[in-house]
Amino acid sequence: MSSADDTAAPDIVIFGAAGDLSCRKLLPALYMAHMHSRLEPGTRILAIGRQAWSRQQYLDFIDARSPAFIEPAAMDASVWGAFLARLDYIGLDVSDAGAYAALAQRQLSQGLRVFYLATAPSLFARICEHLGSAGLIHEGSRVVLEKPLGTDLASAQAINTAVARHFREDQIYRIDHYLGKETVQNLMVLRFGNAIFEPLWRAPFIKSVQITVAETVGVGSRAGFYDGAGALRDMVQNHLLQLLCIVAMEPPVSLEADDVRDEKLKVMRSLRKMDLAAIGRDTVRGQYGAGVAEGQSVQSYLQEEGVPAGSRTETFVALRAHIDNARWANVPFFLRTGKRMAKRHSQIVIEFSEQPFSIFGSSPHHRPNRLIISLQPEESIHLGMMVKEPGSGMKLHPVELGLDLQSSSDKRRAEAYERLLIDVMKGRLTHFMRRDELEAAWRWVEPILRGWQALEEKPRPYAAGSWGPAASSALMAREGLSWFEES
Repeated sequence: MSSADDTAAPDIVIFGAAGDLSCRKLLPALYMAHMHSRLEPGTRILAIGRQAWSRQQYLDFIDARSPAFIEPAAMDASVWGAFLARLDYIGLDVSDAGAYAALAQRQLSQGLRVFYLATAPSLFARICEHLGSAGLIHEGSRVVLEKPLGTDLASAQAINTAVARHFREDQIYRIDHYLGKETVQNLMVLRFGNAIFEPLWRAPFIKSVQITVAETVGVGSRAGFYDGAGALRDMVQNHLLQLLCIVAMEPPVSLEADDVRDEKLKVMRSLRKMDLAAIGRDTVRGQYGAGVAEGQSVQSYLQEEGVPAGSRTETFVALRAHIDNARWANVPFFLRTGKRMAKRHSQIVIEFSEQPFSIFGSSPHHRPNRLIISLQPEESIHLGMMVKEPGSGMKLHPVELGLDLQSSSDKRRAEAYERLLIDVMKGRLTHFMRRDELEAAWRWVEPILRGWQALEEKPRPYAAGSWGPAASSALMAREGLSWFEES
């Protein structure tokens, strides 16, 4: 691996540059970084696609699509034009080793080279092999891998091993955009920067934890990919387990990447494995049917274009997990995600235990103390408390102390992909998954996938625009709990 010149301007090479991810997320994020002078002068963006386009044809393609995914207030014609000037395009078949000569001819930077693989994971190994054979990987190279990384433990290990033949672990950035969200990163500060929370952040003071990532959209144009994945692989194995780790981890000794990731790995390894009885009892699979979502009548999953007849792929998962360590003994973690649900939101709900004895007696208005951390669409933190109702007597009344994180500072809040792309450029690995962390997640998820096959149960139907199958509410009710929006 050749050395790098730290003074040379960087190159960002995007494989899959005409795909949905690039148009909707990557290029708008890089535009915002360009607009706010977060890209070094001279940084090139080399777009790689399979289409035999000229540079101008690619620019026309991007100009027609990406601006729709940029805030209107941020769109400036002159700035957009200057951003497009950074872009070049190379049409090549990523599976053809000989085609990489066209990329080599562009004389890539002798400084930082970022290879962003916004392609199907099945192509990751091949792309890295051909980059290595063409002599395009050097000391200053980094590779970004999009999720999902594999479909099970064996495929994830195979991809990791293949990539590791050409890149060191400290050059590999396994991206999960949830880790780039401001509120997710703020969880570390909330937990470890405030003395009021840390002493209570454990059993027996916490009764339960809920983590929900709900979408109102259906499978859309992703049916080809999604039907082979399902909600457990697409969302739980990465996004929800990463959120669980940040909520449950012990304080790291520092904010260095490996110190943080060491603690997340301990959580993954402490997750109680599920046997077949636990899978049947503590997991709920669902699949959306026809209904009304966001005021529009929508069809069922089985009617979506590209979905095979009789598909048993789940579009909804709810499950109860346990972390077998001293901090979280007997505290249930409820994870839930689904498409075509009643509302788009991502939130974490920490429900605190009740007082062992109340001098106020029972009250129909009583609510447990809850810390509600909203990740999207709004970013906020609310603490539910009981206060005295105005008037005579000592009747209790629930209120919320609220912090709107979006209005708490006048500083610009970068979107997740922009923040993570800058982290890649700066060499900051803290908010990216390490190999052992990713594989530990698959070790926990894979028995659930096998258990579902053994049980041969169809996913439970739920109406589009609802909160999922009734069985997910029953999952909570068995412990005298309810999902936050139902309480």
